[in-house]
Amino acid sequence: MTSTEIHDKVQELVNNFNTERFIYDLLRAYGISKTSITRLQKGDFNLAKNKDEILYKKKLFFKEVESDNLMALVDDYSKDENLKHNPRFIIITNYKEIAAKDTRTNKNLQVSIKDLPKNHTFFLPWAGQEVYTASNENEADRKASYRMAKLYDILIEENPEILENGVRELNLFFSRLLFCFFAEDTDIFPIEGMFTNTLMQHTQKDGSDVHLYLDKLFKALNTKDNSKQASYISQFPYVNGGLFQDVISIPKFNKEARNILEESGELDWSHINPDIFGSMIQAVVNPDQRGNLGMHYTSVPNIMKVIKPLFLDDLYEELEKAKGNSKKLRKLLDRISKLKIFDPACGSGNFLIIAYKELRKLEIEIWQALLETEPQQSFIYSNIQLTQFYGIEIDDFAHEIAKLSLWLAEHQMNKYFENQLELGKSNPILPLKASGNITHANATRVDWEDVCPKHKDDEIYLLGNPPYLGRSLRDTKQQEDMDFVFQGKKNYKDLDYITCWFIKGSNFLKDSNSKLAFVSTNSICQGTQVSLLWPHLLEKKLAIFFAHQSFKWNNNAKGNAGVSVVIIGLSNSFNGSKVLYSDIGYKYVQNISPYLTDSKDLVITNRYSPLSNIPEICLGNAPKDGGALIISDTEFEEYKNNNQILKYIKKYIGANEFIKGNYRYCLWLTDDDIKEAGEINEIAMRLDSCKKMRLNSKKKQTQKLASIPHKFGEIRYKKSSSVIIPSVSSERRNYIPIGFLDKNWIVSNSAFVIYDAEPWLFGIISSNMHMVWVKAVAGRLESRLRYSSQLCYNTFPFPEISKVKKANIEENVYAVLEEREKHPEKTMAELYDPDKMPKGLRQAHKDLDEAVERCYRLQPFQNDTERLEYLFKEYEKMIAKDTLFQPARRGGKQKKTRKKKVK
Repeated sequence: MTSTEIHDKVQELVNNFNTERFIYDLLRAYGISKTSITRLQKGDFNLAKNKDEILYKKKLFFKEVESDNLMALVDDYSKDENLKHNPRFIIITNYKEIAAKDTRTNKNLQVSIKDLPKNHTFFLPWAGQEVYTASNENEADRKASYRMAKLYDILIEENPEILENGVRELNLFFSRLLFCFFAEDTDIFPIEGMFTNTLMQHTQKDGSDVHLYLDKLFKALNTKDNSKQASYISQFPYVNGGLFQDVISIPKFNKEARNILEESGELDWSHINPDIFGSMIQAVVNPDQRGNLGMHYTSVPNIMKVIKPLFLDDLYEELEKAKGNSKKLRKLLDRISKLKIFDPACGSGNFLIIAYKELRKLEIEIWQALLETEPQQSFIYSNIQLTQFYGIEIDDFAHEIAKLSLWLAEHQMNKYFENQLELGKSNPILPLKASGNITHANATRVDWEDVCPKHKDDEIYLLGNPPYLGRSLRDTKQQEDMDFVFQGKKNYKDLDYITCWFIKGSNFLKDSNSKLAFVSTNSICQGTQVSLLWPHLLEKKLAIFFAHQSFKWNNNAKGNAGVSVVIIGLSNSFNGSKVLYSDIGYKYVQNISPYLTDSKDLVITNRYSPLSNIPEICLGNAPKDGGALIISDTEFEEYKNNNQILKYIKKYIGANEFIKGNYRYCLWLTDDDIKEAGEINEIAMRLDSCKKMRLNSKKKQTQKLASIPHKFGEIRYKKSSSVIIPSVSSERRNYIPIGFLDKNWIVSNSAFVIYDAEPWLFGIISSNMHMVWVKAVAGRLESRLRYSSQLCYNTFPFPEISKVKKANIEENVYAVLEEREKHPEKTMAELYDPDKMPKGLRQAHKDLDEAVERCYRLQPFQNDTERLEYLFKEYEKMIAKDTLFQPARRGGKQKKTRKKKVK
């Protein structure tokens, strides 16, 4: 029934109002069958205990009263024990007004009876018209998965041998249970609640024979003719479709397990969302994921960020152009019936399910447009088939659930199709037909074209959210997967695991009418991973035709899993404008770079000297001493009154010490010092310890250093003031804390150092412009920024500036340093915590940022995206002028050459 038809029937109810028939006429207006209403009137379906009440399981609780305080009564009855039968609506009326509560959405309604037609949409769920919503937080999903999790644990405990042959049979058993619960609430089985009711009637309360009953039932559901079976079994239809094909061992139940089945049957499974329920049930059979049940499903709005720009927006645009033209509309119907949607890491199928639902919705809109031009139609059937959907999943249970969820989604959308189109018809769901082409395999090893055949005229869309896994999180098998995918290629060990999907996806796109869009960690568009991955993709002439810049990949589930991700759409034949999305909107651009900016396909690689006219940077000094030359605070207390030793000690600081506000000390001896210092017992002992450590090293270079145990292994120190830059800094900070040090500080190799640096340089590398660049091109240590001399500092594009501009920057630098000095009790970590940064320091940095940005242009930048795009354009210009540019050698060894100044 359409919404208009329901409105008219409710209006008819009001026009012919009858108090005795009111509730029955209301149900009839929403399509509840005459037979069901008759049985409700006779009392067969009325579960209420009181004569003046009606309790219709999963539909309503109804009561007539004389009171005018209707909503208060609705609230009271909403807490009643009657809710264990899950009535969708609580309805109270005095026949002048009606008050109602939707127990699923918690929405309320109170209107006069005459205004009921205006509010007819409130009760549309009775007509099945809430099949698809963008929300993915569903009480039914959660309750069902929690109960299934509890049942799973009990069955494992009761059947200790059940996992001896692996988990496949138990996984398949749960898939069958889920189907039966869904089937009894959605008209797949002919009688509502028949699975639960029959099971309860024909098994013992202690659960001892439940396994026998289920074994008999599952075999019957795979048998075409069950006429010789007992009537309570023969009434079940033939299901087939492979779901009940294999004979499996049914686990034994106890009383508690049987009770869970009964409780689960009381849920309204018609409101289960296949697109998220599969992921939640997957967590059921993976106890290590149980703590955040439902954490792993992907929200519908996030999935739409993938499928809309990948193919859906284009199809809707074609629909708008085709309206009024029957030939074009039919051509579009034919096109969508031939599309192939392929998720090579499909999990329990949520991307495929949403894509399927959206195509079915589009098909309805096309038919509605077609009926306006060709109203004379016979029955209308959907031509979108589950066989158009392909997936690869390594987890066996997720693979089974994906197939099952697609079946459930098909049944729901068939109902939706019939409700939305007056002439819409669906073929019977039973026996089950072929489901999606979901392959149980390792996507990194299997040939994707074997899973999703690729023919000349096929239109194929690859999509999904493959596993991320940085180097430190991969196990041995996953590293072997990467070795297999990247065979013949070099320097891939530091790439994330997800890059396997981009490599295999790019191979699939070759010579085909295909596009892909994957969700990925933003790390593959930052730092060293860009130079390691993107040349392999760009050499295949692939273009990023849309992208979504970094955002949090959240969902509404308990334990909400949020990680910073990007979405990347690739095509091998895309000549139009590209679309670049961000949190603030989207824009059309000529090109999208691997850094997901509006710029050319640049890949920033290591440099051995600065691109801009700024001083050289170097790593700090490396002791290579086994700790012998380093002096702790406690040891320094012992030495500080000994002037003989004290003159050979300098303050020693690294990244961690600088940020956290502490430092150590070190012995710092020259060749001229060794004779005198070596006669001091405490120093001699340390030098001897250092010598032994170096001699025992397995590295020949370190062994050679044993001849000079009084010196650091790597010395870059200059007797001058310096700027220290920590090599690692929290990604939360708006600025990397950077400091000025006097000549008495020795900077360790956990930080970078610039000697003889002028204050204006401190201002440049402390600026937001530099931070924007660093965040784009730097590598990551876990999620923290990993600063690099060759990738961050040497590549940074900064123009030649006048003495006046340098002086302006220096003035703001001093303001920043003064603001720091106002808070001597705070560490750098505290000063630069974005939530605790002092207002004065924040303002001083803002003023410094503006001074640095005016060196680039007078017009202010609107946001960091605009800043980064400008920097990439400047980089491109400067690289073109830098004729002596050579990338740094692998391993960081710098080649000496003349530095050309950039004018």
